[in-house]
Amino acid sequence: MSRRTVLKAGGTLLLSVIAPMRARAAQILGVRVWPAADYTRVTLENDTDLKATHFLVPNPDRMVVDIEGLDLNPTLKSLVAKIQANDPYIKQVRVGQNRPNVVRLVFDLKEQVKPQVFTLPPVGTYKHRLIFDLYPVAPVDPIAQMIEKGEWTRDDAPNGKPDLPAAPPDAIAAMASEMPALAVVKPATPPSALVAASNAPEVVKPLAVAREPKPDAKLEAKAEPSKQKVVRMVTIALDPGHGGEDPGASGRRGTREKDVVLAVAKRLKDKLENVPNVRVMLTRDGDYFVPLGKRVEKARAVQADLFVSIHADGFVSPTARGSSVFVLSEKGATSTAARWLANTQNLSDAIGGVNLKSQDKQLAGVLLDLSTTAQINDSMKLAKAVLSEIGGINRLHRGEVEQAGFVVLKAPDIPSILVETAFISNPEEEAKLTDNGYQDQLADAITKGIKQYFAKNPPLAKSRMT
Repeated sequence: MSRRTVLKAGGTLLLSVIAPMRARAAQILGVRVWPAADYTRVTLENDTDLKATHFLVPNPDRMVVDIEGLDLNPTLKSLVAKIQANDPYIKQVRVGQNRPNVVRLVFDLKEQVKPQVFTLPPVGTYKHRLIFDLYPVAPVDPIAQMIEKGEWTRDDAPNGKPDLPAAPPDAIAAMASEMPALAVVKPATPPSALVAASNAPEVVKPLAVAREPKPDAKLEAKAEPSKQKVVRMVTIALDPGHGGEDPGASGRRGTREKDVVLAVAKRLKDKLENVPNVRVMLTRDGDYFVPLGKRVEKARAVQADLFVSIHADGFVSPTARGSSVFVLSEKGATSTAARWLANTQNLSDAIGGVNLKSQDKQLAGVLLDLSTTAQINDSMKLAKAVLSEIGGINRLHRGEVEQAGFVVLKAPDIPSILVETAFISNPEEEAKLTDNGYQDQLADAITKGIKQYFAKNPPLAKSRMT
């Protein structure tokens, strides 16, 4: 056989191998649906990058999606059964082979939506992902949500000029004993850069300790008979880390960080709301993903007095153990472990999946550039109080508050801490984290730390005296 014949035969064989590879349809590896009041996310995980086009159809409202380079398979068909009856935005989905190599999804909607469709490159344990985020036409307002749940009254919404929320005399008396009466302080106007960078209502600044004004004999004489005290609602934002596409760390027994911290946050919310004149906003109240910047934005929208992010991280070594409390650092991490944990937590947006094209550049600028020394100082006071209380129920990883560049702590105008409840990667601590009794102890300890902080650092008055 001549050399030319051999080369020709080899070339034919090579083409026969390559051609089918090029024509092979992408494989859908998994489908997931994350319904929430904020938005519903649909995720298609696949072995290659997919190209999708979409359009909306009214009367009735539908979203039609065509995905190229795809053949219908059982995994994709399973999407139909994953739509829940209580999904706020999707009524049902229909899946079919529209034409060769093109699959069509038709989402029957419960209301008009503003969809975001984007792809994510492989990260962590995930392959390529095609994401459909279905947002309501009118974005969900955190205050409106709290009003609907009875956690906020319309009269004291921050964008109005309300009187102080009504509270019975016994509640006011209890508040006085739990958290000292607030000093009458005229709120300073926030920097114009802050106001421009957020659609949230104006936030009270500075957050340094509210100091009692110098005594005025005439004012004291007038106030003595009436026994009036300044009382207002204190708003605390609790941030259960991770959620949805981002499970966080996992223990050997399969415990997921996102589940544990949500359970702890709900217990903590209940305990804090038993303190008179305290209300609580959760950045997420279910299993869905909230970007780091959005968590801060939600806290600022309700004019939160404190921001507490709750985590149960893992470490490369299963022997790492103990609880920690962190605040923001402008100068670098206080330890190698702190730096490692911050880097891990800051990956949340990449793992959870953020549409980079839709991110608010102004908000990003606020988070990165306007964190103040005053905020960090107040955060440190809160962190020390909470760490002291947690030390009574669990071993501390280190005996002092640590600092690192956690993105979620970068609200420039809210004292913010991150609590690492325990190491979920440690088998003993994983068992603790799933124990109802331990979760309750954690919630008690954090509540006591917050009350201790307010006892020494009353929040600024935001409204008129009762």
